[in-house]
Amino acid sequence: MLPTREFDVIILGTGAAGMTAALHLAPKYRVALLSKGNMGEGSTRWAQGGIATVIDPEDTLEAHIEDTLIAGGGLCDRDTVNQVITESRTSIQWLIDQGVPFTPASQEDATGLAYHLTREGGHSHRRVLHADDATGMAIIDALTARVKEQSRIEVFEGHMAVDLITRHKLGLAEQACVGVYALDNSCGKVRAFSAPAVILATGGASKAYLYTSNPDGSSGDGIAMAWRAGCRVANLEFNQFHPTCLYHPQAKSFLISEALRGEGAQLLLPDGQPFMQRFDARRELAPRDIVARAIDHEMKRLGLDHVCLDISHKPAEFIRSHFPTIYKRCLELGIDITRKPLPVVPAAHYTCGGVVTDDKGETDIPGLYAIGECAFTGLHGANRMASNSLLECVVYGRLAAEDLLQKTLNSRLLPEPPPWDESQVTDSDEDVVISHNWDEIRRFMWDYVGIVRTNKRLERASHRIKLLQSEIHDYYSNYRISGDLLELRNLATVAELIIESARLRKESRGLHFTLDYPEPAAEARNTLLTPPRW
Repeated sequence: MLPTREFDVIILGTGAAGMTAALHLAPKYRVALLSKGNMGEGSTRWAQGGIATVIDPEDTLEAHIEDTLIAGGGLCDRDTVNQVITESRTSIQWLIDQGVPFTPASQEDATGLAYHLTREGGHSHRRVLHADDATGMAIIDALTARVKEQSRIEVFEGHMAVDLITRHKLGLAEQACVGVYALDNSCGKVRAFSAPAVILATGGASKAYLYTSNPDGSSGDGIAMAWRAGCRVANLEFNQFHPTCLYHPQAKSFLISEALRGEGAQLLLPDGQPFMQRFDARRELAPRDIVARAIDHEMKRLGLDHVCLDISHKPAEFIRSHFPTIYKRCLELGIDITRKPLPVVPAAHYTCGGVVTDDKGETDIPGLYAIGECAFTGLHGANRMASNSLLECVVYGRLAAEDLLQKTLNSRLLPEPPPWDESQVTDSDEDVVISHNWDEIRRFMWDYVGIVRTNKRLERASHRIKLLQSEIHDYYSNYRISGDLLELRNLATVAELIIESARLRKESRGLHFTLDYPEPAAEARNTLLTPPRW
């Protein structure tokens, strides 16, 4: 057992949300910033499109709010939407102050704005700031540089959280989060981190699906740990499938930004025929759930492996200058997007539900916060609108930090966490069980809990996940833990929560579409799951 490390605040995750919170807390508190891989490897880095805010005088905050509410299918919390969008300008300016190089407007731009704005599905105006087509990378690089300058932020790379430490788990009457156990991958030992406040910024759970645009770490860790600790979760049935992931055997999870469609790219069948006009008057600019279902419908109807996305009718220099990352990667794979369409398929992309929080990011457990994709704030409703997610990360990273800055955090009053006990476990000689179960979960989630669902498919998924949970629990109880085992355990927990949430929703709304209930219910309600101990 490694010695316990004491801090004022522990943050799990080094994406936009986690690093934003850390930078705001650093002037006052000692912060531990844990990353289960290398710093900044999470989903933020791969966000291509941009971050939404209103800076065009012809646009309004009210229009951004209304667009978000419409995209959310009646399930957005209006107060949350108002808060996030009203706070957007302050948060964007903060990013600029940290050195994020948003793409400037061209000299030919007649708007007079300092930055170039693009438009994505669901938005009624151009309001998406971007750094070419690699906005997430630009944000991560800038914030990483600022974090490294802060002496009060200590970064622990290669540390994967195992479980939260709460007073309740320590046998104390009052409930509060007081730390976390984390596996140090460099030595295979578990260390306790102690702090009066813990922030989950662990991202989503799209790795529960076979095809995803997310990096390997998106295994729902924060959601699963919060559930085990006693937090409620909500709306996990709403998993957003990005309509356009590159379909190529050598391209793993390579996303084709929605900004291509914002700039006029068309979705085509392999014979060159457009099809979106048969599904929505907005065509390629319809919200993502509609576009993903349309593609899924055409692929199943015609037995296709993919459809095509074509922007080759635009000038070649326009394409190369606006989408340099996508252009370069496709060219490496033998696809010149200035000359021909590229093959695309839908892929699991964003978790719209998560751990229930208040308007500052605090969960049901005092001292435990959840921000970013792992949190349920009410912003996204039944369908996330493009480029609102990075905004949510930065806004709630700041709001959670400001809430903690108003409190007095005293680490000296914390109970000492007991040593991690691995006296009853042995090294596993059957790691194939982990990879097999991981693969099985992702396959049946894709087949049974994917873009289009039915009662029978969900029943099959529920049956399978219960059997797998038993196997995984037995494995976890008897063998020394590893990063792969921890991710499998978390993935299975979140998959079960997604399935249960989907079974409870007896309607089709937003990202949840079921053939058994193809119409929306008269009243829009959130799906709330409460842990057994409550």
